[in-house]
Amino acid sequence: MSVTPCGFTRTPEKGLARLHWADSGWMVEGQPPDLPALRPLRGLEIDWPDGPVPPDGLLDLAAAGVPLTAVDAPAWVPDGLRALLTDRGWLGHAADRTVRSLADLRREEHSVRLRRLAHPAAAPHVSIVMATKRPALVGPALAQMERQRDVSAEVVLGLHGVAHDEVRAAISACSLPVKWVEAQASVPFGEVLNRAAALAGGDYLAKWDDDDWYGPRHLADLFMALTYAGADVVGTTAEFFYLDPLKATIRRTTFASGASYPSEVWADHVAGGTIMVSRAKFHEIGGFPGLPRAVDLEFLKAAQKAEARIYRTHGLGYVLRRGLSTEHTWQLPLAHFVKVAANQWRGFRPSLLMEAA
Repeated sequence: MSVTPCGFTRTPEKGLARLHWADSGWMVEGQPPDLPALRPLRGLEIDWPDGPVPPDGLLDLAAAGVPLTAVDAPAWVPDGLRALLTDRGWLGHAADRTVRSLADLRREEHSVRLRRLAHPAAAPHVSIVMATKRPALVGPALAQMERQRDVSAEVVLGLHGVAHDEVRAAISACSLPVKWVEAQASVPFGEVLNRAAALAGGDYLAKWDDDDWYGPRHLADLFMALTYAGADVVGTTAEFFYLDPLKATIRRTTFASGASYPSEVWADHVAGGTIMVSRAKFHEIGGFPGLPRAVDLEFLKAAQKAEARIYRTHGLGYVLRRGLSTEHTWQLPLAHFVKVAANQWRGFRPSLLMEAA
């Protein structure tokens, strides 16, 4: 059985099924687990055997992103797994098919927590690459980078028309190693990113946008997906947006065309502020295009041309901030995001995986 969440179904068509132990393995309604057949299920409710059995089958299902649950769990179940299985808060929401339901969101959060448990990996050495024209945002961005767990991180900054003296205090207060390069405002954005990336010493590069929000497992989740998918380039869905002028959060799960926008798929598009790639592959692709706009899109096109495999993982640990369209290199009016919203909330309402206050 495949043990990756590739093909995870966000909105299940069926309810819970029973998972039970029979002879020498776990069974679903009397049959060995078949991952494609499990995808339409909301999850699996565990019926425990009388005595201890190997947990490997449960961990395989967790690694595949299958939501698992149990009212209680015997002492022989590993502590971390037991805590997740018996956390049934995600089941406390009724499904609502008229909109993208909160029930489905809580189910996906539960799935991601199970994946994290089942896909342990050594902490990678990551160089976080950020170009900025806004000195006031450097401190908050560095603070989010410091929160990253299960990675060894350094920061490489491209100060785009910004003098080091303007951000000296923020850099000095950061506990991570920080390198920087100054570039005039006239230098194209992509070239500033490349100059910053040239300072990187990590095995992996991760692009970071100065005005967005990132959960504390953002980088670790990207590396997890890169590893289990065997991808060259990985990024998240761009699904949570905070619309600053409206003071509202929206979540989109479809493109403007109405086509679905799934996670855990091979794709040609990922959120630009979440691109992760090995440093070697980055140079093989040719770095970022030296353009003032559409840098992420053109990088992904170049990656495809170089036959790099691009994988899109979940976007629950990332929120894009949107102001007026003139403030962004990706220029779309606020009305566009309202139109494609599957959910809307007042205020800042990210996924629980963001661990926001």
